[in-house]
Amino acid sequence: MIVIGVSSGTSADGIDVAAARFEFEQGGECLRLVPLGFATTPYSGPLREAIRGALPPAATTMEAVCQLDTRIGQEFAAAARSGIAEFADGRADLVASHGQTLFHWADGTTVHGTLQLGQPAWIAEATGLPVVSDLRVADVAAGGQGAPLASTLDLLLLGGRTEPTAALNLGGIANVTVVRDGQPPRAFDTGPANSLIDAAMRLVTDGRADFDSGGALARTGRPDPALLDQLLAEPYYRLPAPKTTGLELFGPDHLDAALTLVGRPSDADLLATLVELTAVTVADALRPFGVRKVLVSGGGTRNPVLMERLAAHLSPARLDSTERLGLDGDAKEAYLFALIGFLSWHGLAGSLPDCTGARRAPIAGRITPGAEPLRMPRPAPVAPRRLYVSTPDSGSPAR
Repeated sequence: MIVIGVSSGTSADGIDVAAARFEFEQGGECLRLVPLGFATTPYSGPLREAIRGALPPAATTMEAVCQLDTRIGQEFAAAARSGIAEFADGRADLVASHGQTLFHWADGTTVHGTLQLGQPAWIAEATGLPVVSDLRVADVAAGGQGAPLASTLDLLLLGGRTEPTAALNLGGIANVTVVRDGQPPRAFDTGPANSLIDAAMRLVTDGRADFDSGGALARTGRPDPALLDQLLAEPYYRLPAPKTTGLELFGPDHLDAALTLVGRPSDADLLATLVELTAVTVADALRPFGVRKVLVSGGGTRNPVLMERLAAHLSPARLDSTERLGLDGDAKEAYLFALIGFLSWHGLAGSLPDCTGARRAPIAGRITPGAEPLRMPRPAPVAPRRLYVSTPDSGSPAR
């Protein structure tokens, strides 16, 4: 089955599109994922600005919400259609759309709701394919955090490892999945990864730059102790897992409040402080688990200063890339949502109670029919326990 995964992260830079072929093996105990292609389509300028203008803590209107839901859905539809043509020879079976998160309603360790926009009917109309969307809400309704859903893919990829291992994704927010032999897995958001760094870059450049390219500015600075201490005082870091967060907490207002209290250091020192904040909070979150290896993905991997500080704080744990397992780190989330769509299509849960805190493991999402009547397969008799990534030509698993 060929599934197209489409998503957009916290930074709202654009739409990630991944095409994957999935095959059950060994009676359904194993799942093979063959990556067929990946690309990022930038949002149109007006839509990107509209999304950022509606993100917390901004006020908005129901008119704006309706417009965003429609326009995001239309641009997701165009991106999905392009992905089918470019990566799947014009033929696919299903689209799984995460949409664009606009709000994650969290109160301490309780999540009351989550909102992803991007009307799936536009995708179904443009592609003719059924669409699985709203991938987080079922988990929230079952008492879970609705995140980090990355654990669904991480546990299948990391299963069978004997040494404590973590998968770390550095998007706007950093999330981890921890696997330890003989113990339940754990997954949670550690705090900001790039969200505050990017907010600082927009501050120091008056909006001309969205990120510190190559960590160039951070490398010339030194962490400011007073600002770092103020940021580390945030109670979220001491909450027990499972827990999730987003721009509702770690957005521009969070940085502005800290700068108001302790003063603003030089631009370079500000960026160096925020890089250190991410590295320290990730390392502190993983330390109790005694991890020996950390597989990293996400946009933060392109910041060499952040990676150097993470390596220093996580030592003696070893840092490596998810590309070691055959998955492009930038594409991982799009493949994740393709996987969840595939699981839902076969009647299998898309999240794990040990990781999200839900009372049960619900089937994720809602299904929008495509051009033809829905013809769903029989539910899979067992859930896969392992996932292998194979190259399209060799068929051999990545190691």
